[in-house]
Amino acid sequence: MQKIRFLYKSFIFIFFSILTIITGLYTHAYFSKPIKLNSSGNYFLYDKNDNLIYQGSSVNEWTDLKNISSDLINAVISIEDKNFFHHHGFDYLRIGKALFKNVKNSKIVEGASTISQQYIKNAYLDFKQTWNRKIKEAFLTLNLEVHYSKDEILEAYLNTINYGQGNYGIQSAAKYYFNKDAKDLSLEESILLSGIPKNPTNYNPVSNYDNAIKRAKTVAFSMYKNGFIKKETYDNLFKTKIEIYGKKSDKDLQTLMYFQDAVINELKSIPNISDEQINSGNLKVYTTLDYEIQKVMEEEILNELPNDKLEVASVIINPNNGDILALSGGVNYAKSQYNRALYSKRQVGSTMKPFLYYAALKNGMTSSSTFKSQFTSFNMDNGKVYSPKNYGNVYGNKDITMATAIAYSDNIYAVKTNLFLGVDELIETAHLCGIKEDLKEVPSLALGTSEINLLDFAQGYTTFASGGYYRKNHLVRKVIDEDGNNIYEFKPTNNLILNPNYTYILNELLTSTMNEAFIDYNTPTALSISKKLNGKYALKTGTTDTDYWTIGYNPNKLMVMWTGYDDNSNLEVSVGANAKNIFANTMNKINDDNSWYHTPNNVVGLLLNTIDGTPTSDVNKANMFYYLRGSEPEYDIENFIN
Repeated sequence: MQKIRFLYKSFIFIFFSILTIITGLYTHAYFSKPIKLNSSGNYFLYDKNDNLIYQGSSVNEWTDLKNISSDLINAVISIEDKNFFHHHGFDYLRIGKALFKNVKNSKIVEGASTISQQYIKNAYLDFKQTWNRKIKEAFLTLNLEVHYSKDEILEAYLNTINYGQGNYGIQSAAKYYFNKDAKDLSLEESILLSGIPKNPTNYNPVSNYDNAIKRAKTVAFSMYKNGFIKKETYDNLFKTKIEIYGKKSDKDLQTLMYFQDAVINELKSIPNISDEQINSGNLKVYTTLDYEIQKVMEEEILNELPNDKLEVASVIINPNNGDILALSGGVNYAKSQYNRALYSKRQVGSTMKPFLYYAALKNGMTSSSTFKSQFTSFNMDNGKVYSPKNYGNVYGNKDITMATAIAYSDNIYAVKTNLFLGVDELIETAHLCGIKEDLKEVPSLALGTSEINLLDFAQGYTTFASGGYYRKNHLVRKVIDEDGNNIYEFKPTNNLILNPNYTYILNELLTSTMNEAFIDYNTPTALSISKKLNGKYALKTGTTDTDYWTIGYNPNKLMVMWTGYDDNSNLEVSVGANAKNIFANTMNKINDDNSWYHTPNNVVGLLLNTIDGTPTSDVNKANMFYYLRGSEPEYDIENFIN
């Protein structure tokens, strides 16, 4: 009897304690400052000319609940939170049921988030599964519930939820998928859209129609089970194919969302801008985007794309200030939201070699320094034998200059140079130029065996393209908060970190990849586009079985581009030609200033034989070799040019 009384008193104590805590939490939430609904997830992006290019989280306008189809509302309530109008932010019975099922199955098989909780997570928080985030979610959910009506919460949710294909908000989704307003959606269209938010990538009808219909049938069954539609209606749904519009206005580009994602990613890295400000602050973000360049880049990528599985990630930068003028993390954001420019790391192949050759110039080698191009096995200190090969097993079996090694992308020359200098020199140079990746100290590093992110790699090349200056690449110029305060402004860097003499010589060397004077036992790697380009460029390509890189620049524009398959399938040989054509066609259209670098006073040139670097009377086999004054070979003064 005493035990029963103890249990009874304990139950009463626990019950009233919990009740007191819950009451206290709701009271605290009531007296807290209300969070803002209409600004949730709402920000404005402007291009380099201060033209508005993007408003909100792809929401062009806030849609009142009365202007949203009742079928859509019923479908969302039914599948997401059938007790929405009866709970106060948390569905405790549903939480208990979900907890029981998850414990029973020893894994998470069911969630219990309410619409209020989902709105808070989507609009105000990141998706990290931490206790700190969950506590924030709970407090913000209570704040939401005590300050706003259910209709206001539902309206906010429907205007900010992710409907896939870069569409946030029901009006944007209705326009994109069906070319109509949210109030005009049919029952089937409403059901189809209501199923997308659970997994916007797998359940949107543009890229995964069958999955979308399967999910829609689940939504329809929940509507029938919860009394929103009759059995007869349910039985006759989705008997015929649903027509999907799936297009945006002419002002939209299918790669533009990659740029916008990159902007938000950069905003999150700015110390004095919080996630809460980004998600709820009506921020005006002024970017470096040149819309016309983004448009040209996209057009040229699509024109040269050999198949719909090949992906291209690309960035175009102004080396004079580090402005990222255009960026694409893939071919089509509607099909894949994975931003390869931001997150992917791939082997860079021979595009690593310019960092090696700068180190070589700095350490006493010259543009006419020679190594023998022949198949070579290197006996390493660890007892292993390293036997790199040239592309196509083509070797000159004779001494070749650094200029020729760059023109042909000779791997033997590169490895010999790397071992001659010591691998640490290459790593030091790459890091000095701004590359952050942790590079492995191995002989094959010179051949680009390390995986590097595209934007990280582009920072390194910006230093070459700028003439030796470190200029931080960036997408955000300034940020204005909802009160008109300038809370961030980019401060440019202009630190000279490379020797401008060696940088100039390297940039001249990189023009050899398109110079027909280097045709001999092999052909320059980018000769095919030499006559297409309307200006002078430094250019390097890099090839692995699964990756193709094209990187080229002059003083005003730098383009870094990767091409490959997400599943690491081997590339077709023709992909290289496609990639080089994209580069040439894009640069021809966007470069309105084809000037070249000014020759430093301390640099001199000699007209020499391209292959062995000796004097020649054959102008067709001659090229201008540049040297730091005093390091040039002593040849006949008639061949010397200041």
